[in-house]
Amino acid sequence: QVQLVESGGDLVQAGGSLRLSCAASGSIFSISAMGWYRQAPGKQRELVAMISSGGSTNYGEFVKGRFTISRDNAKNTVSLQMNSLKPEDTAVYYCNAVATYKPGGLPFPYFGQGTQVTVSS
Repeated sequence: QVQLVESGGDLVQAGGSLRLSCAASGSIFSISAMGWYRQAPGKQRELVAMISSGGSTNYGEFVKGRFTISRDNAKNTVSLQMNSLKPEDTAVYYCNAVATYKPGGLPFPYFGQGTQVTVSS
């Protein structure tokens, strides 16, 4: 099993910044991709940003240069720097890791419990 623990969610005014962090622990052999999803009330969960073990990144279209994802492979951590926050960014943000727990094992997506980000207008 892999556990993901997020931190950094908070209440912030529009135009402000937040930094989310996530640490993976447990029975980990390797982690291919790590990233963040979010879910606002009444909406489907959507991709915010992902980063591969090699550093390739993918962002949701709504990010538009405002967010930056980074990763420390040695520590199994991933961070999301969010700038120029908007009220529509209000959501629960979930850390995600695609991990295997043994050599040759199938990769499996794990999610954290989520951290609340609220952006006031």
